[in-house]
Amino acid sequence: MALFKHIKPPLYRDPLKNVFAVPSRRESDHLFAGKGSSRPFLLLPSLLPPPPFPVYYSSMPPTLKQPHRAPCPSHGRAGALPSPRAASRRRPAPPPPPAPAPAPAPARRCLSPAGGAGGGRRPPTCAEHDLENYSMYCVSCRSPVCYRCLEEGQHGKHDVKALGAMWKQHKAQLSQALNGVSDKAKEAKEFLVQLKNLLQQIQENGLDYEACLVAQCDALVDALTRQKAKLLTKVTKEREHKLKVVWDQINHCTLKLRQSTGLMEYCLEVIKENDPSGFLQISDALIKRVQVSQEQWVKGALEPKVSAEFDLTLDSEPLLQSIHQLDFIQMKCRVPPVPLLQLEKCCTRNNSVTLAWRMPPLSHNPVEGYILELDDGDGGQFREVYVGKETLCTIDGLHFNSTYNARVKAFNSSGVGPYSKTVILQTSDVAWFTFDPSSAHRDIVLSNDNQTATCNSYDDRVVLGTAAFSKGMHYWELHVDRYDNHPDPAFGIARINVVKDMMLGKDDKAWAMYVDNNRSWFMHCNSHTNRTEGGVSKGATIGVLLDLNKHNLTFYINGQQQGPPAFENIEGVFMPALSLNRNVQHLHALIPTPIFLQQSPWKAAKASSAS
Repeated sequence: MALFKHIKPPLYRDPLKNVFAVPSRRESDHLFAGKGSSRPFLLLPSLLPPPPFPVYYSSMPPTLKQPHRAPCPSHGRAGALPSPRAASRRRPAPPPPPAPAPAPAPARRCLSPAGGAGGGRRPPTCAEHDLENYSMYCVSCRSPVCYRCLEEGQHGKHDVKALGAMWKQHKAQLSQALNGVSDKAKEAKEFLVQLKNLLQQIQENGLDYEACLVAQCDALVDALTRQKAKLLTKVTKEREHKLKVVWDQINHCTLKLRQSTGLMEYCLEVIKENDPSGFLQISDALIKRVQVSQEQWVKGALEPKVSAEFDLTLDSEPLLQSIHQLDFIQMKCRVPPVPLLQLEKCCTRNNSVTLAWRMPPLSHNPVEGYILELDDGDGGQFREVYVGKETLCTIDGLHFNSTYNARVKAFNSSGVGPYSKTVILQTSDVAWFTFDPSSAHRDIVLSNDNQTATCNSYDDRVVLGTAAFSKGMHYWELHVDRYDNHPDPAFGIARINVVKDMMLGKDDKAWAMYVDNNRSWFMHCNSHTNRTEGGVSKGATIGVLLDLNKHNLTFYINGQQQGPPAFENIEGVFMPALSLNRNVQHLHALIPTPIFLQQSPWKAAKASSAS
């Protein structure tokens, strides 16, 4: 038997009061009483729907009777109400003797869904205490209670809270849960759309992969067919060669055999001759001819020059293994896509360029590294300048006043991806440099925005400039601010890996002029040459002219050339360099080109650098 049935509201609605019956606590206790329950089930008043909506109730056994109720104190005793079905089976009885009119049965409390009979919605009353309204809520029992229930101690140790507060709290919890379910439902709808799109993509990609697989296998078959034709051609040539050699040997042997046979027959006829004098006249010649004929049949002459076997062995095992190992593993990892150059981060400084790039969004193919390529600044071939995992790279030592083209590509285990777009970078026309704190010796102290160098040691220490030169004409000056105890500072050029804990020019990585207060020397590989009179003092200016067009180096003191060109036939990448100790301080790098060079034969040097 079903627990609930659905009927229309008019069957259980009072047409006069427009109210619904409210069950007692005992009746509501049998909400899940099941088929064996002897009491009906009616909805709680707080859960009753308004009249326009359906009402739910449980069906009861045919013999089920209404439970007895105690009479109110103000009325007489009231008997139990008979069951309607039992009343219909009862025979009519004689009228009972007159008796006092019984007190009417207590009417059930009614609530109007739309405001009640009195126009206002009455709060539900306690099932245990008929005249008390619910005012509290027992969290432990999960049911509303009245104050008398609390006074009687039924919920003394339970967690009891105000009914209105719990009502609002549960409504808020239900609203929050509904919002969560609504969000999940929205996500589920979007997910369904995504899955449907995925079905279409899988179908399309499956067809594409099938076509790609067929094309690849057909290409393998075509390649194998072409290789088969080449191998058959080799076998045919080898066979024809062997046949030709054998036929040549047959013809040669046949000819020799005919000659020998004819000679043998002639000699036999001569031997039959009975004339000794005639025989002796020709016997010597015949003997020589027979000997020569015999020598023609030397060892190997009667052996075939070729074998019937073909010395061609086809090694197909590696190919068969490759075919058996052919699988889709190569399709799980594809080559990386095209990197995107970040033009807002690409820049130039002096003769250095900095490039930055990144991979496109939603790129799922792994990247193991990048290859950065740069041309020679004159439209020549690209060359690799960086290979690694970084996405930012600076290239130093380029030519001044040159235009470089750069591009980058990514690679992984599957191969190398396509090149990015080419970016064009222009290096500076003029070299602006300072002293480099990153490469200087630890005893060197830099100040004035790295334009002033001092030293804390009595030993000579080396410091380099931030620019690197590889072609063109470059001039710079250094100013001596303090000069004590006649030290020997050295000025010149050096490689990036020059030794920095001794005087400049003592190793093979530097070309320098060292000078005291009276004279100067040129030094390279610890070789001292060209002693020249004229030294430095406080306030002196030393000029360095590096002409990589003529591949020489010249020094100046206070605007005058110091000796002949110091070094010639120098090539490569060079950086400004000097060595000093604590007796020489405040050497300022002066960028502008002096007037005497602008008026000298080096008219190309109208700035500190000219390429």
